[in-house]
Amino acid sequence: MGEFLTAAVAISVLFIGLPWLILHYITKWKQSPTLTNEDERLLDDMHVTARRLEERLQTIERIIAADNPDFRPSTPRREYPESDFRNNDYARRD
Repeated sequence: MGEFLTAAVAISVLFIGLPWLILHYITKWKQSPTLTNEDERLLDDMHVTARRLEERLQTIERIIAADNPDFRPSTPRREYPESDFRNNDYARRD
């Protein structure tokens, strides 16, 4: 009787419990929140602010370089493409 009960529990766990657990977490993953419009707007604002700060830093480096010919910027300047990332849709697709 004990062996039968052990086998029944093992088969139940294998064929009922495990698929239920997998499907449960797949459903939770698909229901996970994506970026809201407010989040996207915040990311766009942060991107614009980062570009403005980069431009300010480059201006300051040019002023210092004009006053001090031995000055070298600490990092090479990065050129950004003119494409704007705000036009892209980065929403998760299922």
